[in-house]
Amino acid sequence: MSKGLRLTERWMQRALWLVAFVFAAFLIGLGSLIVQNLGNVEETLTLEGFMNPAQMAKVRAQMDASTEAQERAQTRLEQASQKHTVAESNTSASRATFENWLATRQATARPEQDPELIQRTEALDALTRAERTALAAVEAEQQTLLDARQAHERASQMWRALEEPAEQMLMKEMAASELRMFLFRLALTLPLLLVAVWLFKRKRKTPHWPFAWGFILFALFTFFFELVPYLPSYGGYVRFIAGIILTIVAGRYAIAWLQGYRTRQKQAEALPDAERRQGMRYDVAQSRIGKSRCPGCERTVDLKDGKNDFCPHCGIGLFNHCSNCTTRKNTFARFCFACGAAANTTLAD
Repeated sequence: MSKGLRLTERWMQRALWLVAFVFAAFLIGLGSLIVQNLGNVEETLTLEGFMNPAQMAKVRAQMDASTEAQERAQTRLEQASQKHTVAESNTSASRATFENWLATRQATARPEQDPELIQRTEALDALTRAERTALAAVEAEQQTLLDARQAHERASQMWRALEEPAEQMLMKEMAASELRMFLFRLALTLPLLLVAVWLFKRKRKTPHWPFAWGFILFALFTFFFELVPYLPSYGGYVRFIAGIILTIVAGRYAIAWLQGYRTRQKQAEALPDAERRQGMRYDVAQSRIGKSRCPGCERTVDLKDGKNDFCPHCGIGLFNHCSNCTTRKNTFARFCFACGAAANTTLAD
């Protein structure tokens, strides 16, 4: 805040800036809500939305059926494997017992054991057949599981064949939707920017400047956070081109303003001292004097030596002597600080 302002004015300036920021915050909240609801204008795009419904239903049914068949075959295979393991164990145990008995039979060579030999051999053969039967069941379930997996793979290939063209169409539609959403945002943001430019040119110095600056801040936020991040990429060309255009526009405005400022300063410095003071603001002049800067040309001036009564750069009077008490004082002061006599300054508030 300017040091030349009264204490109440400084606090009121701060309060008005707070009003501007609060106003901008509410506008930003409302704008963000509106922008979020723009997504409801179009339906959400999905890959399945671009696939043939009849073929998709058929392939999905095949995939589901093959998945169920795999699960059932896997369950039966586990059961059959367990049975085969048990049969294999029984056969191994019986064979070991038979071999031990046979060794004893050969050692004793007792003929009366021949019927038992036949009986044990038949029992071992039965166990071997049971083991083979269990192994055949395992192999059958393995074949069933393999068939189900191959059926599922064929169905998956058919599904991928349906997805490939659908993905291409989805990408095209997403690009078109992105462009449409950007155009919606642009249609919302561009009028705000135009109004903000008008307010900056016409209303930023009026009594209602807090609302003007609040709207300007809102428009800038909307532009940089609600529009710029959603610029279509197209390989980055659009973003870089937009950045170049914005830089050129801002640069040209800054150059034109600087040239106009220099022209105005030269014209002002060519005017008589009294006329130059008429265009100055009291608080601005006091602030610049307090910072050891000339209120006329804004250049640095050494004001501590007590001898520089005039600006060495533009010649405007900085100090004079009071007509009542002859005290050296700031020529931009409205009253003499020593005797309180009026200085008849023409500076505006």
